[in-house]
Amino acid sequence: MNFQWYPGHMTKAKRQMQEDIKLIDLVIELVDARIPLSSRNPDIDELGKNKSRLILLNKADLADESKNKVWKAYFQNQGFFVVELDARKRNSMKIIQDTIMESCKAKIERDRKRGIKNRPIRAMVVGIPNVGKSTFINTFAGKAVARTGNKPGVTKGKQWIRLNKNVELLDTPGILWPKFDDQAVGMRLAFIGSMNDNLLNIDELSLELIRYLTENYPGVLAERYSIREMLSDADDGSEQMEKTDAPKEIDEKRNDVSAEQEHSSDIMKEPVKILEEIAVSRNCIRTGGELDYSKAAALLLDDFRSGRLGRITLEVPV
Repeated sequence: MNFQWYPGHMTKAKRQMQEDIKLIDLVIELVDARIPLSSRNPDIDELGKNKSRLILLNKADLADESKNKVWKAYFQNQGFFVVELDARKRNSMKIIQDTIMESCKAKIERDRKRGIKNRPIRAMVVGIPNVGKSTFINTFAGKAVARTGNKPGVTKGKQWIRLNKNVELLDTPGILWPKFDDQAVGMRLAFIGSMNDNLLNIDELSLELIRYLTENYPGVLAERYSIREMLSDADDGSEQMEKTDAPKEIDEKRNDVSAEQEHSSDIMKEPVKILEEIAVSRNCIRTGGELDYSKAAALLLDDFRSGRLGRITLEVPV
């Protein structure tokens, strides 16, 4: 698959951001905690050069908790302020307010020496499409001041929002970049929904997700869909569907399955076979009894994006 999506409004938005950055004290960049590096627009570093920087690891509640700590340390080592975040929850906004003030401490001190008091911090909120910028702003503001949606491209223009006497936010449209040098980056963006699904081959995308999950989070699909991921030596080739006795906690299931695989000669099923079993398990059947692979693929992607498969991270620092 070739991944690319760069609608015309993104070019206009980038030019506008280049103009607005002159008015800004702080760049607040939201990334998706499941793919923190792949969800960073490389243009942002150049755009925010010489500005204070805060990275919000949004959707941290959907990402692998241990990997969140690794990524937080990774960005802190590069000089960024970093906060793990679930943008829907109000209780994390106090630490963000404190971090904003801390990140702009030098600027506040310069203003004080020049006799400028109570000038609010002006922060630009940036990030790729569908990463949660508007949700974050609304939660921070305590009211609906920015449009939100669960698909990319909802925010099309800039918007200034006065949060309180200390902070003003500039909401900006989500922008990708014109060309992905590494198509694996495009694939990860497609996994989390930052590209237009209508332009993607959802069936093939789901097979790539199955491949990643069975290699890195064994047992997750078995737990969710009551299927078997492995073909045992004892099987006679019929590969009958079999229910699993699933524990309550997905993470416990992962550990159990991983331990079993270390002492087993079982063979991982092909992704297409696993997708077929998901289709059977979830009754994705067309009229006439034919399996609806596309419906099963869309269901799998939706379950991943919503966190129903558990807390999963798709990349780690190299």
